[in-house]
Amino acid sequence: MCFKKWRQRKNMVETNDVVKIDAQDVKMSSPWVVYFRKLEALFQEDEAIQVVFDEDSYVIKLYVDGEAKSEALRQLLPNSVSFGNITVNVDVIPANSLYESRMSLIKAAFEGNKAISYSTTVDVGSSNVFNYIVFEPKVVQYYNDDLGDINGLCSTLYQNLAKDIFGEQDGVYFCTDIINS
Repeated sequence: MCFKKWRQRKNMVETNDVVKIDAQDVKMSSPWVVYFRKLEALFQEDEAIQVVFDEDSYVIKLYVDGEAKSEALRQLLPNSVSFGNITVNVDVIPANSLYESRMSLIKAAFEGNKAISYSTTVDVGSSNVFNYIVFEPKVVQYYNDDLGDINGLCSTLYQNLAKDIFGEQDGVYFCTDIINS
């Protein structure tokens, strides 16, 4: 059915027909729902993490198998995110250990995630250390009410999702691996 609709729309565009979209056909999600979808998309490859959103109480819960990973995520993710007059709380369940560096937190948070290609630390001397989390070169799609896409999908890379969710991390960089041919 989806392919048939896409084919019909594609033919309309090719023949320069006008495509009319009724206002009731356009369904927009709120920014906090999009934030939930970003979290869900970032961790979709990790079987140890389940992301659930309770829209009635504005709480996003990450159920995490493993104390190390849950503590890392608890320390890295913001406790709450504000979208205008709406505040969404982010809860990571369970959690109870400490880490010595940001990079060890991030490594623990992404341990076992198939989206990660590798992580590395580069010491360039004079106490300058650069940490890289390198994701697989794979496009991730999630529903985002993107009006640029007729199906409302957002297509991005894992590194962009990580940057949006974790923000700027001191000395930690999210990257995408190259494709070897």
